[in-house]
Amino acid sequence: MKEYKIVVLGSGGVGKSALTVQFVQGIFVEKYDPTIEDSYRKQVEIDGQQCMMEILDTAGTEQFTAMRDLYMKSGQGFVLVYSITAQATFNDLMELHDQIVRVKDTSDVPMILVGNKCDLDDERVVSKDQGQQLAKNFNCAFMEASAKNKINVPEIFYNLVRQINSKAPQNNTRGAGKAAKAQSHASKPKSSCCCL
Repeated sequence: MKEYKIVVLGSGGVGKSALTVQFVQGIFVEKYDPTIEDSYRKQVEIDGQQCMMEILDTAGTEQFTAMRDLYMKSGQGFVLVYSITAQATFNDLMELHDQIVRVKDTSDVPMILVGNKCDLDDERVVSKDQGQQLAKNFNCAFMEASAKNKINVPEIFYNLVRQINSKAPQNNTRGAGKAAKAQSHASKPKSSCCCL
């Protein structure tokens, strides 16, 4: 069974743990309790293939930045999370993205930008257009999500596994890689958030 190391990054309080726990355990964590580092494992079937995901939920606070290089070295795919209700958390992602690119020594890294808390649309300060534009700058996938309302939560992690597969196809023939890549693009969700 193929293993995938996924790292969830973003400022404190954006809902990294809430998204991760919702995906792994199916529960919503209401209370904010700053994480130092939590690791979760979940087995899922994606496109008919059994996958074991190891998800590292990282600290959002500044004092743990030294640990980030280690996460980034070992991670295969990255979830960059901001809160649509806090502009500063959106602005912080530029530095995180640059750090990933520096540590990985390539800009072609499986990555997804996630605007969390899309259930709080009346408190929104970061527009969907801003999110889409930043994802375009990062050359990565984008979606809005809500850990609370279970919107797009599994899709985040499935999208990332498909990206990892498309960048490192199992058989090294070029055609298979192209087919995987085409499939990964075809399977991207059309709508980013379905909040009413």
